[in-house]
Amino acid sequence: MSLKAEINKRRTFAIISHPDAGKTTLTEKLLLFGGAIQVAGAVKSNKIKKSATSDFMEIERQRGISVATSVMAFEYEEKLINILDTPGHKDFAEDTYRTLTAVDSVILVIDCVKGVEQQTERLMEVCRMRKTPVIVFVNKLDRVGKDPYDLLDEIEDKLNISVHPLSWPINMGSDFKGVYKFYDQSLRLFRGGTQKVVGEEDTLSIENLEDDILEEIVGDTDAEQLREDVELIQGVYGDLEVENYRNADVAPVFFGSAVNNFGVKELLDTFIRIAPTPQPRPTTVRDVAPTEKKFSGFVFKIHANIDPRHRDRIAFLRVCSGTFERNTFYKNVRLDKKMRFSNPTSFMAQKKSTIDEAYPGDVVGLYDSGNFKIGDTLTEGEEFMFKGIPSFSPEIFRELINMNPMKTKQLYKGIKQLTEEGVAQLFRTKATNRRVIGTVGELQFDVIKYRLEHEYGASCDFRPITLYKACWVTSEDKEKLKEFAKRKENYMAVDKDKNLVYLAQSQWMLETEQKNYPKIEFHSTSEFKTEA
Repeated sequence: MSLKAEINKRRTFAIISHPDAGKTTLTEKLLLFGGAIQVAGAVKSNKIKKSATSDFMEIERQRGISVATSVMAFEYEEKLINILDTPGHKDFAEDTYRTLTAVDSVILVIDCVKGVEQQTERLMEVCRMRKTPVIVFVNKLDRVGKDPYDLLDEIEDKLNISVHPLSWPINMGSDFKGVYKFYDQSLRLFRGGTQKVVGEEDTLSIENLEDDILEEIVGDTDAEQLREDVELIQGVYGDLEVENYRNADVAPVFFGSAVNNFGVKELLDTFIRIAPTPQPRPTTVRDVAPTEKKFSGFVFKIHANIDPRHRDRIAFLRVCSGTFERNTFYKNVRLDKKMRFSNPTSFMAQKKSTIDEAYPGDVVGLYDSGNFKIGDTLTEGEEFMFKGIPSFSPEIFRELINMNPMKTKQLYKGIKQLTEEGVAQLFRTKATNRRVIGTVGELQFDVIKYRLEHEYGASCDFRPITLYKACWVTSEDKEKLKEFAKRKENYMAVDKDKNLVYLAQSQWMLETEQKNYPKIEFHSTSEFKTEA
């Protein structure tokens, strides 16, 4: 198959949502349709001991939340689909932000009961910033939720994007009877109380909604209401312009119930038809098109101990152009070093299989002995770095305290690997050599503590530190930067890559230093390292 054909076959997307909106459940049902799994797991259940396929870390199984991005691939209708299931919890948003750099589109899950929540708004800001196409799945229609019209207004208002419903519900909760599909003018009936795939026998094509059969199926009142709703929506929205969706100007909307596997097939069938194929990616030199013959890709995630029995460390690489081939030397641009990979893998959550080649849109797992860092670029020799994979300035800071001096080596090895994964950021103070951990959420400290103990045998605690922000500092005037670092030695640190960082005690102090040192740039993300 030609490179162009391989590219056209692929769809790479992330599923994002606020916690508990049903994101991981939707992922499971998509995998069921793709034949990747046979039985759906329960993310958190006292009765069902299975865990969700995409939640492979022990702490995820205990807490019932996703704390790391999972990658899953399957084939459906002659398309190869790469799903990146992301953490919904706000404390792990940075992992989700980086994941969004590796996808070409997004499915956003919204709980019909709670509507648009705060974390959904933050994630959508990133999608708008990157012009990432979005499809909305309004979930949990088997519960009584907000009025569908109110939901559409709320999505447009809070997420700042135009919507276009492609299906419409008949009631909610115990009265939920199904959805009408605008794009093929058919009615999908809901049979509650089943975890099985809803069969084709529950789909009824209706060429004319005035047909009396509608009353027989849903009743007089609901039939009349559906006719009014369909007429109104068609009059307001008309037909979907696919290019408007691909340009991220319009978000198609589907209604359903992931836990009942209802509305998922409609979503998947439409997704493979309209979602974009792998797209060009910006670099420090130019935009790299997927159709270019020479291979290139970037590392957007690193994860140690996916399989605790083997202490493996995996770098997740998004292929951006050309063909990635096993046992071929590629250049790590940051290290200026050639690297070869004898056992690259594809993923089905924690299950891995060795591959011989991969194409644009694919996510490849590369076994790593400690060479890779997030944002690293691999090429066939060309000198450029992919842009848009930053670390963000942390919001919460703690000093790392070693609780077992006999395990010091294990502690420092563990914290180094975990911060290289992007779980948190590590700063070493210049004056006192203290190790300061910065995160965007409290829960990350629990994850670090748990993983250090269970994966590295190290014991630690965290001492709160009052800091406002950690800013990377650079300047074209090297003497001015040196003077600043010397004068502010008690507030200076270096990150894991030896970049100079200013630890601001307060917003006032940061603003004061910015005024006093106009020739010094204070960066709130590490993106400055890949600026052209």
